[in-house]
Amino acid sequence: MNKPLRRVAIFCGLLMLALLLRDNWIQYVRADELTNRAENRRIRIERYAHERGNIIVDGKAVTGSVEANGSDFRYKRVWKDGPLWAPVTGYSSQAFDSSQLENLEDGILTGNDDQLFFNRTLSMFTGEKKQGGNVVTTLNGAAQKAAFKGLGDKKGAVVALDPQTGAILALASTPSYDPSVFAGNSDKDSAAREKLLKDKDKPMLNRALRETYPPGSTFKVVTAAAALENGLYDDIDAKTESPLPWTLPQTTVPLQNEGNIPCENASLREALRVSCNSVFGKMSDDLGNKKMIEQTDKFGFNKEVFTPVRADASIYPEDNKPQNAMAGIGQASNRTTPLQMAMVASAIANDGKLMQPYMVAKRQAPNLDDVYTAEPEELSRALSGENAQKVQQMMETVVKDGTGTRAQIPGVTVGGKTGTAQHGLNNSEKPYAWFISYAKTDNGSPVAVAVVVEDGNANRDDISGGGLAAPIARDVMKAVIDSKQ
Repeated sequence: MNKPLRRVAIFCGLLMLALLLRDNWIQYVRADELTNRAENRRIRIERYAHERGNIIVDGKAVTGSVEANGSDFRYKRVWKDGPLWAPVTGYSSQAFDSSQLENLEDGILTGNDDQLFFNRTLSMFTGEKKQGGNVVTTLNGAAQKAAFKGLGDKKGAVVALDPQTGAILALASTPSYDPSVFAGNSDKDSAAREKLLKDKDKPMLNRALRETYPPGSTFKVVTAAAALENGLYDDIDAKTESPLPWTLPQTTVPLQNEGNIPCENASLREALRVSCNSVFGKMSDDLGNKKMIEQTDKFGFNKEVFTPVRADASIYPEDNKPQNAMAGIGQASNRTTPLQMAMVASAIANDGKLMQPYMVAKRQAPNLDDVYTAEPEELSRALSGENAQKVQQMMETVVKDGTGTRAQIPGVTVGGKTGTAQHGLNNSEKPYAWFISYAKTDNGSPVAVAVVVEDGNANRDDISGGGLAAPIARDVMKAVIDSKQ
């Protein structure tokens, strides 16, 4: 071969090699990227070419699929009582993608997940049409309905957990929305979603997981746990070294209590029963910021929680002495989600063991065979069993003879803590009403609850955790207990 031909041959060979490399790069390295591009309409058409699997509560589907008109997307998502279940499921829209379980479990629901590979392969030989699998949740329908009924037309959130497993039994956020109204891809769907996004009450905000509030006096159970765990106090009925008035450190400002309540040297039990700011503020100061942060970390603060839906991190901040004292009573820069405070009540009810919250119990193939079953997982040891039982005694006194009497359930032992959290510049806004609690039966504690209520229509003096939030918690706990009988 002469020299010019050899050069042409080498050049052509290099071109072939470059083509092969490029082809393999596109087919293997960039395959997922190209598949998932918004411009790849064939993928989206295939996604909506068959009925989507369902999200299940109490053995029944709370979602469905219907044939869509005037579109090359054959099916679209619908919900049975969408506002009730939107905080759990999220939305699935032909035009606006998906969120929460609808997004995180999309592979199962569409039938494309690797866990369903055998089913997809089998259907190729049997000729059956492609189907999505189901996601079975841990939710308790009666508890969810009780939470929504209790919140009514008020802004707020409820989270109920099974303390022994971490299973989420209720997850309510109000006001809510119906995901069905923008499940398609028409102008009407776009207008409906835009209206929701512009609503000043933020119905698409999941307040149970994605809103953080000052926890108010409900946080005093965490401060009590820190005091017991660090040996600051041992006997919950012994007097504490708590003068009245007590002045915030590095200031001349006394920390006020609500009304004329017996807080001078009050015991831990009595201080929690009547909710003494001065006792718990001093307690937080005596412990110091570092120890308070260490205790809150054990309860799950200062990091995101995945249920699998992501919940914002609750924050107990690094701060100066006066702010740390205020954070110890649930004020200052102390911020928490309702999920986090349900985790606090849950850990105390479960003798100090904090379980990982989760809401997916099973994933099912289209033939209803289980391809995944959740296993409860311990997240941390928040406090010792002995100290958890001491805090339980204190919380049970709150409900029996303190600020939380409206959470009582006949024949059931209930522990709880009220909270009225100030917010706004110089506490100018109406406070938030909080209540955290657990119920105890002969078989242990089947439910722990956190409730927060933002009631903009109530008179400021009428807003309290015991008055607004405790009855909601009571009804949710009762719904769980009744459903197990």
